[in-house]
Amino acid sequence: MDSILQSLEGPVFSAIRPYITPYTSTLPSSLQEPLSNLLTPVCYNNLIRDFDPASNPQCVQYAISKAVGLGIVTLSTIIKVPQLIKLLSSRSSKGLSFLSYLLETTAFLCTLAYNFRSGNPFSTYGEIAMIAVQNVLISTLILQFSGKGGWGAIWVAVLAVAGYALFNEGIVSPDVMVYLQAATIPLGLASKVPQIVEVARQKSTGQLSAFAVFNYLFGSLARVFTTLSEVNDPLILWGFLGGAALNAVLAAQMMYYWNSGKKGGKSPNTPSKKFYAGGKSPKPKGGPKKRS
Repeated sequence: MDSILQSLEGPVFSAIRPYITPYTSTLPSSLQEPLSNLLTPVCYNNLIRDFDPASNPQCVQYAISKAVGLGIVTLSTIIKVPQLIKLLSSRSSKGLSFLSYLLETTAFLCTLAYNFRSGNPFSTYGEIAMIAVQNVLISTLILQFSGKGGWGAIWVAVLAVAGYALFNEGIVSPDVMVYLQAATIPLGLASKVPQIVEVARQKSTGQLSAFAVFNYLFGSLARVFTTLSEVNDPLILWGFLGGAALNAVLAAQMMYYWNSGKKGGKSPNTPSKKFYAGGKSPKPKGGPKKRS
């Protein structure tokens, strides 16, 4: 990073700096304050006001991390919408594991509370809240289309009670919260296993959304970068590293079984039909039978 920025300083940065700084140094306060809060005052002055990125490569990495983080949070608002649409249109939960969603949502709830109570920047974990809401909707629909709709209300109620307890320091102490966050690493990894097993058992991805699977993979890889750049917490880092590995397995399954639903021939319950030239079946030989 340092060598790249230094190589760009002469031919690029110094050449355009005189044309940019008259504008960036006089930005209105309505823009200065939010940008300064987002990037920190030091990096705001370095990257925007003075436009001198080569002098502070750490600020460049930090700004990239912020941009990636905000992009992930934005994308997370729709990441599982295709999955919801597939469920609602097919009214089938084939290929989807409720246990997988249960484990993942539980891990997300703990991670969300841990990050919030730790005071970490929202851009480093905000997508967890968005995806958790979508997970609740999808898991409830899985129960509904599996003939267990009555359990949906119980599932939502349990999550609401657990969420209230996790965000309340009077109920769950900071020390316990650390242990719970550590538990989300195996829990989050375990949440992927039932889905991987279900796809392997069905030999089909069923109603699993490719958009969600591949965006999960790219998002978890990007989260490794933002965690290394902004959050000095091994618990969070190892969780994202493990999740990225298993998301890669799901993505590989998605590619391997991509056309499985289009193969396999006709259904055993479908009667066979013969087609003849001209659209008419031939007359039986020997003519009509005579009545005795």
